[in-house]
Amino acid sequence: MNHFTYRGNELFAEEVPVREIAGEVGTPLYIYSHATLTRHYNVFDGALSDIDHLVCYSVKANSNIAVLRTLAKLGSGFDIVSGGELYRVLLAGGDPHKVVFSGVGKSDDEIEFALENDILMFNVESEEELEVIDQIAGKLGKKAPVSFRINPDVDPKTHPYISTGLSKNKFGIPSDYALEIYEKALKLKNIEVVGIDAHIGSQLTQVSPFIEAMEKLLRLIEKIEKLGVSIKYFDIGGGLGIRYRDENPPHPEEYASEIKKLLGDRKIKMIFEPGRVIVGNAGIFVTKVLYTKKTPLKNFIIVDGAMNDLIRPALYGAHHEISPVVLDQKRGKIIADIVGPICESDDFFAREREIEKVGRGDFLAIFSAGAYGFSMASNYNSRPRVAEVMVKGSEYAIIRQRETYPELVWNEKIPSFLR
Repeated sequence: MNHFTYRGNELFAEEVPVREIAGEVGTPLYIYSHATLTRHYNVFDGALSDIDHLVCYSVKANSNIAVLRTLAKLGSGFDIVSGGELYRVLLAGGDPHKVVFSGVGKSDDEIEFALENDILMFNVESEEELEVIDQIAGKLGKKAPVSFRINPDVDPKTHPYISTGLSKNKFGIPSDYALEIYEKALKLKNIEVVGIDAHIGSQLTQVSPFIEAMEKLLRLIEKIEKLGVSIKYFDIGGGLGIRYRDENPPHPEEYASEIKKLLGDRKIKMIFEPGRVIVGNAGIFVTKVLYTKKTPLKNFIIVDGAMNDLIRPALYGAHHEISPVVLDQKRGKIIADIVGPICESDDFFAREREIEKVGRGDFLAIFSAGAYGFSMASNYNSRPRVAEVMVKGSEYAIIRQRETYPELVWNEKIPSFLR
């Protein structure tokens, strides 16, 4: 459920007409619903109420500090993959003791920053990373809490670009090597082994891959604990999918129910890293029609938004529902490509899409854009990144100003030898 609904012929974000926001703030822009964020977090967290757990929102899905602040106030922890994400979490008032640091390529500076802020744990992905964390922790006079991300070789049945749990993927430590690396960690004086972790992919629409991965790791935990390791945390990652078109992802309660069955009476704290399922349908992308164009082969609707603003259709071939902000059935429908102004043939939001006829100046809403929308945006073609707005009830506020042309080049300079 989300709070973007049509009232009569007009799309509202909670209690505010989207047309009003677009008219004042300008387009393109992202609009997020505070009520939807809150509801999605509470439904996910509540489904797990019978399990000792910590929800760590996956910051990479949407890292705006107002989004992070909303979730921090609800009690969320955070899953980060960079020092910049940790900086955002701290700025938003997040608790560093509820932060897990994932990712295959943590830099020395990032590790040091995380240690200085006493995060909950690092999800370690290689033997060499373990050695580096031990060295840096020693230099700082600290003991680094670590969990090992195990690659369980489970097919998540999702897009190959967002599949992370197969043996051919770059992520995690092969399960056959797990005991060896836990034994090594026990010998390092600046390391405290606290957990085990797995994350098999994103936009999963079935529970079975999660269960398969959990079963493998639970068997592995039994072997690890025989080494004298106490596994306090079992991080099963994130990846629960959402509905973009005709997907039927499991409800969090179904997901939680299966996990409860597997855990039985085992006493271990579960960590979950939801991202898309919290924020995906809590955001829309609004763009304005610049031109319509008809050729012998196709109709084109050319909008002011582009692949640099929302890259998922171009990168993944992803489907997003698209609809005029103000409906008018009298206009009839056409089949058209909805495209942006960037000089790439893959700069599109939809191809061969049936849509109500629109004209210059009309606004289109692209739904399910809250996750991996702005967070993957760029300045390609020297396009300023767009504004972000949050709505709460009948109020709304700009939570990220639209970039200006001077801001595109503020940190560039012409060297003296070119003057």
